[in-house]
Amino acid sequence: MMKHEKIKNIFNTPELVGQDVEVKGWVRTRRGNKQVQFVALNDGSTIRNLQVVFDMSKFTDDDMKQITTGSSLRVTGKLVESMGKGQSVEVQADEFEVYGKSPEDYPLQKKGHTLEFLREKAHLRPRTNTFSAVMRVRSALAFAIHKFFQEKGFFYLNTPLITASDCEGAGAMFQVTTLPLDNLPRTEDGKIDYSQDFFGKPTSLTVSGQLEGELGATALGEIYTFGPTFRAENSNTPRHLAEFWMVEPEMAFYDINDNMDLAEEFIKYCIKYALDHCREDIEFLQQMYDKDLIERLEFVLHNDFVRLSYGEGVKILEASGKKFEFPVHWGTDLQSEHERYLVEEHFKKPVILTDYPKEIKAFYMKQNEDGKTVRAMDVLFPKIGEIIGGSEREADYDKLKQRIEELHIPDKDMWWYLDTRKYGTVPHSGFGLGFERLVLFVTGMQNIRDVIPWPRYPKSAEF
Repeated sequence: MMKHEKIKNIFNTPELVGQDVEVKGWVRTRRGNKQVQFVALNDGSTIRNLQVVFDMSKFTDDDMKQITTGSSLRVTGKLVESMGKGQSVEVQADEFEVYGKSPEDYPLQKKGHTLEFLREKAHLRPRTNTFSAVMRVRSALAFAIHKFFQEKGFFYLNTPLITASDCEGAGAMFQVTTLPLDNLPRTEDGKIDYSQDFFGKPTSLTVSGQLEGELGATALGEIYTFGPTFRAENSNTPRHLAEFWMVEPEMAFYDINDNMDLAEEFIKYCIKYALDHCREDIEFLQQMYDKDLIERLEFVLHNDFVRLSYGEGVKILEASGKKFEFPVHWGTDLQSEHERYLVEEHFKKPVILTDYPKEIKAFYMKQNEDGKTVRAMDVLFPKIGEIIGGSEREADYDKLKQRIEELHIPDKDMWWYLDTRKYGTVPHSGFGLGFERLVLFVTGMQNIRDVIPWPRYPKSAEF
């Protein structure tokens, strides 16, 4: 039996020319006349369609009527060099089999579709050029993340998706329960009786694997997590999802400078990997959506990131004379417009900001000697603003406990976390990268809903 060839291999294996091949895929288009018909076939392995030529002396009109846009085929024939424009090789069909017909109401007919329309058809949109390209880039980046950390000797740690700690903004967590919502059990004082729930206490979907990641780092040295996280914020913006993936390395014995070095090396590695392994897809996305895409990716690769303190950044913004939508002064949390000004207009390089006011950062960040700032680090990129957020962690038991008390975080949720500072504490650091923001940057897409196969956002949990 003939071996089925992926279309990507057909284009990359010159010795196949002149041989009989078998290909399988979905029909993108069919065109032609009474003498000859041309079918563009795509199997998802590459952005490029394979042209299949049907000599109409071998096939009937009824044969060809089955080959509609969206239908799936198996074709055998000779692979030859193509005389036509736009492709190097083509298959001269000898025989074909239709696996699945596709009627005329197939939504992805040959015409341009808006991204909004395709979000409504997210079950089919991976079959379009745009989304197959984005998904291949996403897959390559996920592999690059594992490759980078594994080659450095980090251990991959799976942190829980269901958590009982309601620290860090409990309002934004999805609750997990098996209690009957139409008839909730109550205690004598009228409160919900969580002792009857599955876990015997209130639980939620995780907003981050970091705290458990620190437990791993204080045992294994250097770990990374890579998994889904959930935020129940009602944010209908092009930069927010309710379900997204996070990469969170955590390293024992790293200070803030080691942390910044790792973040810069990591993000450059991922971008270079995508450019090396998904060039055709990125070129297609550049041509369709973002004319400066490759230039911007190369720009990040070839520049050292500027490192400066939050205070210096605020001074630059105040002195810029630029009218921002959100006014800026020391103590405000920087918005995307401020971050992009520093990167795109002032330094014209990616920027790492450090030493933020402790009031606007999380409780676990290491406090500086000035009593006002913490050893945070945010990596800021062109087009999207913050892509990585991290810090050196507070290693001192008393300081951490005091901060937890100041913020009224319940002790019952934090005792296990405090134990890492009680038993053999070490300086340690880590950061978080929102995976979809990286995919957004590398693909040049404008909306985060277009870089995850089936997006979850307010009022949308289709597919």
